[in-house]
Amino acid sequence: MAQLVIAIDFDGTCVTHEYPYMGSDIGAVPVLKELTDAGYHLVLNTMRSGKTEKEAVKWFKDNDIPLYGVNKNPDQKSWSASPKVYADLYIDDSALGVPLTSSPTSTRPYVDWIRVREWLVTEGYL
Repeated sequence: MAQLVIAIDFDGTCVTHEYPYMGSDIGAVPVLKELTDAGYHLVLNTMRSGKTEKEAVKWFKDNDIPLYGVNKNPDQKSWSASPKVYADLYIDDSALGVPLTSSPTSTRPYVDWIRVREWLVTEGYL
């Protein structure tokens, strides 16, 4: 099977919304590790830039989650000059259909990783 690329948003997807600060854990780490262990390539697809982008990249490193790319898919430059990140699947709290949840301490909803994992299993990704 070809290695599929999954684009992952950061704020509201990997952590709660607290930009420009680092948000709190929302359960993304075990699912993201499961995806990379299964051979998927993760591309961080975030609006963060400069220092805040580096902090997001560090979050992945600190959680032992390898990134294939940051705001770009390294393979797509061979066939497209488009700045849009190409991926086979996008996980983003702003994407239509992505299951969300919230907590009393969060000002905005964020990705429900329990339901995302259930979908990934049901659809044969995991």
